Amino acid sequence: MHRPDVAAFFDPRTCSIQYMVSDPQTKACAIIDPVLDFDEKSGSTATHNADALLDHVRQHDLRLQWILDTHPHADHFSAAAYLKSVTGAPMAIGAHVIDVQKIWARIYNWPDLPVDGSQWDRLFTDGETFSIGNIEVGVMHSPGHTLASITYVAGDAAFVHDTLFMPDSGTARADFPGGSASALWSSIQAILALPGDTRIFVGHDYQPGGRHPQWESTVERQRTENIHLKQSPGKDEFVAIREKRDRTLPMPKLILHALQININGGRLPEPEANGMRYLKLPIGAFQGCAWS
Repeated sequence: MHRPDVAAFFDPRTCSIQYMVSDPQTKACAIIDPVLDFDEKSGSTATHNADALLDHVRQHDLRLQWILDTHPHADHFSAAAYLKSVTGAPMAIGAHVIDVQKIWARIYNWPDLPVDGSQWDRLFTDGETFSIGNIEVGVMHSPGHTLASITYVAGDAAFVHDTLFMPDSGTARADFPGGSASALWSSIQAILALPGDTRIFVGHDYQPGGRHPQWESTVERQRTENIHLKQSPGKDEFVAIREKRDRTLPMPKLILHALQININGGRLPEPEANGMRYLKLPIGAFQGCAWS
């Protein structure tokens, strides 16, 4: 089994981890879950995170082959469209992004949004394979956090994003539109069926206890140390724990900003007559806000 080189880039504003996955033999690489910088207070965008990824490509003489997202993110803008505009590399995501587009097009009352996934160059289905250089990458549909979540298994490395966190943080929430704690349990079991020494790379780290950011574990560590899996010997227990915790969590602060960008492949709204771009924020889209 080929072992890809993996470089991680932590964004402290969103606690997101972006990845550069490369084949040491051919120098081909893929970027996974790139972040487009956005400040909700000023409305400013920037490309600091994405440009750091491009700098890494140049400094290590890599050849960018893919720009990949694991799902439409609720806590940051995807930089996929920006990176494609600069490099020409194809953008890809899981085929069930279409289901997420349909849900959020209704929430945003966006009848003109194409809900066929045509914003991406390729839509991956469960069990499909592609390559990064000489490294074969398998696609696992991993619903639960969202309907569209997928896991990329590149050689001995699995990129699970919001399905599992580091063992001391547990698992991802499953209460977004289309989410399901039951489906999340099944997706986790499929990931834990990979070989025990498979490297697990997560998409966020919220640094419990104030520790330094971490993003890499193994299947075996997740099996034996993940706090939510240790508390739940079976599916019913897990679902109860997950749903109880989700009821206490506020919505991500950027969910209404980010989804309208990310269901459109990371593209910002077109400028209006005055040259400015505008986001549309639905009022009352979610209930249960903790006012005090």
